[in-house]
Amino acid sequence: MESHASGRDYFEKDLLARELGIELVEISPGAARVRLPTSSRRLNGLGTTHGALLFALADIAFATACNSHGQTAIGIQANITYLVAAGDGPLEARAREISRGRKLATYEVRVLDSEERQVATFQATAYLR
Repeated sequence: MESHASGRDYFEKDLLARELGIELVEISPGAARVRLPTSSRRLNGLGTTHGALLFALADIAFATACNSHGQTAIGIQANITYLVAAGDGPLEARAREISRGRKLATYEVRVLDSEERQVATFQATAYLR
C-alpha cells in the first residue's frame, strides 16, 4: 500500500493548487480547509467566478482531506451544485469526511465566500489503496 506522510505533504505536491494560488488553511484527519485569494483573473464572461475554478477549489480540498490519513486515496466520483454566483473576493473550501470504510470514503465540501455565504456544495467518493 502506498502512503503519504500527511495531507500537508500531499497538498504541497499538488502543482495545480500552487498554479492557482490556493493556500492550505487547516488540515486534520478527514478534513481540510483551503483558500483562494481575491483575483479578477478568475471571472467568466458574466463577471462571476468561473464554475471550473469553484470545482477545482472544492476538488483540491477533497483530495487533501481524503489523503490526510497517510493512506493513498484516489477520487472516483465527484458532483458539484452551484448555489449562488461568486464574485472576485476570496473563497474557501471546507472538506469533511462523511464516511470511511476499508476501500471507500465519502466527503462533503462546502465552498464559501468572504461573507460565509455558501456558493457551492460538492460531494465526492475516494477509493482507498
